Amino acid sequence: MKKFWNWKNKTITNQETETQSQERILFLNGTIAEESWFDDEVTPSLFKDELNSGEGDITVWINSPGGDCIAAAQIYNMLMDYKGNVTVKIDGIAASAASVIAMAGNKVIVSPVSMIMIHNPATIAAGDTAEMQKAIAMLDEVKESIINAYEIKTGLSRARLSHLMDAETWMDANSAIELGFADEIMQRNIEEDELEVPNVSMTFSRASVTNSLIEKMAEKCKIAQKAKNEIASDSLLERLELIRNWR
Repeated sequence: MKKFWNWKNKTITNQETETQSQERILFLNGTIAEESWFDDEVTPSLFKDELNSGEGDITVWINSPGGDCIAAAQIYNMLMDYKGNVTVKIDGIAASAASVIAMAGNKVIVSPVSMIMIHNPATIAAGDTAEMQKAIAMLDEVKESIINAYEIKTGLSRARLSHLMDAETWMDANSAIELGFADEIMQRNIEEDELEVPNVSMTFSRASVTNSLIEKMAEKCKIAQKAKNEIASDSLLERLELIRNWR
């Protein structure tokens, strides 16, 4: 079995109380269940055991092109059922089935350069007309189940969500927030006291630039005038010396 998830614990220190707590971090990278999750009792059970092996809030980092919709549905349900808060952070792409998992977050945060993609489910089927019709009916039901997750998170109408899936909609960070698939954009983690406040305004001012240029030119002119005055003074002294000698 090839795992597409990885757990990490991080110690967090409260600056006010100086108390420490453990933050649980779950990384979902690559294809969701590259090896089939369907009819597999081991993989879902292992994921659930690892999820419930600890307590407290969880941060889920997602960078996945999607994959098995059955696996995504089960992971979504497990995260929704988890007792602590679940924060989802999309740092690359959450496409197809991965976008369903992202909807389990109490808060969904997207990187400024990340993407979310939703589309209609697909499958491979073989057989006669009756078998094809069964496959179509199955895909319709899978689509409705996916819309359930999107609807709970976004509040959009089912018809609107269906059209977005039909069109294979790609969303950048701003579009994802506008449509309700995400809550906020990831910010740089810098403490305020670490920020250096500039002593001068960084706002561009054409007048300031022009005045600065004039001042520089004026300064050069002063230097040039001073040099000219010195030359004139030297010339006058030389002439006075000549007159004195002539006398």
